[in-house]
Amino acid sequence: RFAPRRMKARCAKVATSYAAGASSSRPCLVVRGARGGERNGGTAGRRWHSRIPSPLMSSVPAGKGRIEGRGFATFASNHSVNAAATATEVQRVLGIDLRGKKAFVAGVADDQGFGWAISKALAQAGCEIILGTWVPALNIFNTSLKRGKFDGNAMLSDGSKMTFTKVYPMDAVFDSLADVPEEVINNKRYAAADGDFSVEGVAQRVKEDFGTVDIVIHSLANGPEVQKPLLETSRHGYLAAISASTYSFVSMVQRFGPMMSKGGAALSLTYLASEKVIPGYGGGMSSAKAALESDTQVLAWEAGRKYGVRVNTISAGPLGSRAAKAIGFIDDMINYSCANAPLASEINAEEVGNVAAFLCSPLASAVTGATVYVDNGLNTMGLAVDSKALDREAE
Repeated sequence: RFAPRRMKARCAKVATSYAAGASSSRPCLVVRGARGGERNGGTAGRRWHSRIPSPLMSSVPAGKGRIEGRGFATFASNHSVNAAATATEVQRVLGIDLRGKKAFVAGVADDQGFGWAISKALAQAGCEIILGTWVPALNIFNTSLKRGKFDGNAMLSDGSKMTFTKVYPMDAVFDSLADVPEEVINNKRYAAADGDFSVEGVAQRVKEDFGTVDIVIHSLANGPEVQKPLLETSRHGYLAAISASTYSFVSMVQRFGPMMSKGGAALSLTYLASEKVIPGYGGGMSSAKAALESDTQVLAWEAGRKYGVRVNTISAGPLGSRAAKAIGFIDDMINYSCANAPLASEINAEEVGNVAAFLCSPLASAVTGATVYVDNGLNTMGLAVDSKALDREAE
């Protein structure tokens, strides 16, 4: 209160600048003044100094680092500033920024499934997207893409459209081209392949074209006998489900791991049937998902130590995608989830995509070997609240 009016105004201006939230990583500003007179309890002519946090540096004009005057130390010590972070600052610190990163996403064949939603979420964060699409679906996908059929679902928040740097033909049930039977190679459905479409071949092509990748997404599964109960599933059908839905992820981590940047992330998709009985989800698919979750933990250890990458899986709730309709009762599964999950709403692919983007970002740098549930909490339930067994006759 003993400071001159002009000094008080300068102090207020500096304090206001501090409240604006300038970075605290800059060097401290040393403020000096003359303490004198018995009213201040000091000795005339003695100098004092106070170290003010670095954000003040941004408010002091060049050449005016020294602020002279009485009472400034008292003002600074008795007037703490509570600087609330602005929305922009929070976004800068906690926002997902994947600019400069490259993601390889396997299993995108339309704009309805989880693979598309994950790609879109990664693109929204600035990531470059490279696709691996099942060879028999490649022509239809590319044609739909060129004709703009997916444009409505490709729009990002800034008004731009998600684009794919390159789309490779891929069939993840084959580790190398030598594993591909001749009848497959000669099949007209595989005529769209412009080169090696095995996991090894695609990984090599990606390496030649891009050098490295930061993110690998496994969004594919297939069980040729998925509609059969386990008791009726053949050995061939069972092993085919494991091969396409589980080992394909192992194969991808094997081949892509060496070219992934340290701190990168590999991610797959699983389902609750891995641990709970879902009648009708057969053909060995429940076993395949259980194996996938187990492999996620083992790969997290091995790939973490060998390549420095993280490996996780998302257990997603039921979604009425084109691929899911092959199960035959996906609508019943969606209705059941809405009736019994803690959050009584239908899962949408965007929600899974958002969690995937988080898991692939530096914000999840310590998360690996995890099965993350994105199912409105259905996995927590032990009782179907809509069961007729709970109905009571009116007394």
